[in-house]
Amino acid sequence: MIDESLFRQVMSRFASGVTVVTTAHEARLAGLTVSSFASLSLQPTLVLICIDRRAGSHDVIAAAGQFAVNILSEGQEYLSRRFASDEATKFTEGTFFLSERGLPLLHGALAHIECTLHSALPGGDHTIYVGEVMAARCFDARPLLYYRSGYHTLT
Repeated sequence: MIDESLFRQVMSRFASGVTVVTTAHEARLAGLTVSSFASLSLQPTLVLICIDRRAGSHDVIAAAGQFAVNILSEGQEYLSRRFASDEATKFTEGTFFLSERGLPLLHGALAHIECTLHSALPGGDHTIYVGEVMAARCFDARPLLYYRSGYHTLT
């Protein structure tokens, strides 16, 4: 069995984009920064997110049956940090709007992907939520990147 700290160190060598997954259920907005996000299938169009079962948004995503993936742009490190924190007020006026599906979408994001929950699979201490993409849009901006436990931008 590999040591957990070594595993974290090795995985930090994988550069990735930064996402904030958001949802809404019974007038409650929920969201968190998610590093485990990937495209899964073209037919049907599926993506996956992996959410720690202890996260406050975990059960809200399941109850809502839908979620949005906000791919952050280079000026949005503050949003990544806010949604990764235990801060009670993650959604502040002017930083988001509600889509036609009632999902909170972050202003200034590089892309928005709106999904209905297709399936949920066990994944150790996480749940792998598979979402079927119902709407998507992208914008002309530069990505926020995460590498070796820090934020970076393209140069």
